Amino acid sequence: MLTETKPPTVTGIPATLLNGYHALDGTYDELVEANGATRQHANMVAHLLEKMTPDTFARCQALAELALAQRGVTFSVYSDERGTEKVMPVCLVPRVIAATEWARLERGLVQRMTALQMFLDDLYGEQRLLAERVIPSELIHGSKQYLPRLRGLRPPGGVRIHIAGIDLIRSPDGVLRVLEDNLRTPSGVSYVIENRLITKRVFPTAMDRIGVRRVDDYPTQLVERLRSVSPVDPERSTIVVLTPGPFNSAYFEHSFLARSMGIELVEASDLFVHGDEVFVRTTAGPRPVHVIYRRTDDAFIDPEFFRPDSMLGVPGLMRAWAAGRVTLANAPGNGVADDKAIYPFVPDIIRFFLGEEPIIEQVPTRVCAKREDRAYVLEHLGEMVVKAVDEAGGYGMLMGPQSTEAERAGFRDRILADPRRYIAQHRIELSTCPTWVAADRRLEPRRIDLRPYIVTGRKPTGEMDTWVLPGGLTRVALRAGSYVVNSSQGGGSKDTWVEAAPA
Repeated sequence: MLTETKPPTVTGIPATLLNGYHALDGTYDELVEANGATRQHANMVAHLLEKMTPDTFARCQALAELALAQRGVTFSVYSDERGTEKVMPVCLVPRVIAATEWARLERGLVQRMTALQMFLDDLYGEQRLLAERVIPSELIHGSKQYLPRLRGLRPPGGVRIHIAGIDLIRSPDGVLRVLEDNLRTPSGVSYVIENRLITKRVFPTAMDRIGVRRVDDYPTQLVERLRSVSPVDPERSTIVVLTPGPFNSAYFEHSFLARSMGIELVEASDLFVHGDEVFVRTTAGPRPVHVIYRRTDDAFIDPEFFRPDSMLGVPGLMRAWAAGRVTLANAPGNGVADDKAIYPFVPDIIRFFLGEEPIIEQVPTRVCAKREDRAYVLEHLGEMVVKAVDEAGGYGMLMGPQSTEAERAGFRDRILADPRRYIAQHRIELSTCPTWVAADRRLEPRRIDLRPYIVTGRKPTGEMDTWVLPGGLTRVALRAGSYVVNSSQGGGSKDTWVEAAPA
């Protein structure tokens, strides 16, 4: 717990954490304005930091890192020869979001999820959107994540996107924009909850005074919505978390969520399909399974339907899902809706299905499959961020302004060879947040993004029931000058404090 001590002075200036801190030129800082004044909704955090010395903060940071290591809060990096198991880096300085801004963001996320649910239903059903050329059909059919074999099949419970993680960035004008959608197996929510446990120990009274909205009820909100889409009585439903196993990069999260929701964590070998029903093997004999929160990619979940060489799937699982006997969360086939080449069309999807203007803005995007866009991207490679539409974690990406001539030449060849696989955006200066730099024992601005989590089920009346976790995962680029926030690329995380709305 933080113990407030009077900071020592150096040449008459208090040696506090915020001495000398200022925003980067041309960026939006989450704590301070360009003139150095603290943003009103972050006053309490600034007040806390002003009362802490570098020594005090360093001790708290070290204790936080030790606590995370002892709790096994880890992720895996397969390509690191020094070892795959890493403790998730965390910075104790929180990112604060004002109540009014969050209320608008929450509405926008619900709007976006509603439209994307309708888009998937239409794509695997009538395909009105393609008939009216809202999205070019060649982009859909060119997506590796589109599964035409699923057309005509409705998921049990009628929900396709049960769990979503939407990546947002804040541009220099202060506007939060959607960077990309994650609608298959979004990860990271366990770090949100673990980060909150740590910061509550350090800033217990501050969180109460600010009225920070809670995040620890996420497992309860999720399991209730998973029950709501069960093909049988929710109260008699068996729900499991299906993991690829302990060597998966997000295994900590799989076990964390299963434990927090009070349900079983299973691997493919624990499940089998008999007839059109799924069962889990237990010491008391087979037990029917009605909802599977699967953290295994589409291609590996059923060797009968997808890859026959998969050792991570359950033979017959898709047959049981198609028969309406088991709910898979998320539904197979969702990947087409988070294909980066489809992303630029989401505002049109919202207008088409809801007749509304998008509440949350997006990043202007060039689709290399379009001749005009491709020509522009190739001419401006040194200015663009180029992304492969089917990659994640910061891989398959060219940061044009920081690239070498050889790297740009390589990407030019890749784009020309397979233009459908790439999109490009002008680099946006991400917002920054004060971040502890241990080597220099001070706070420096580091670039961040935000991944809110949205869970959806059904109300007893049959309506969609969508809940947004207040805040989400703030990821931070720990390296000076870096724009890459992914943990696999050297990034870390922060707690996200959403200010409670006034009573």
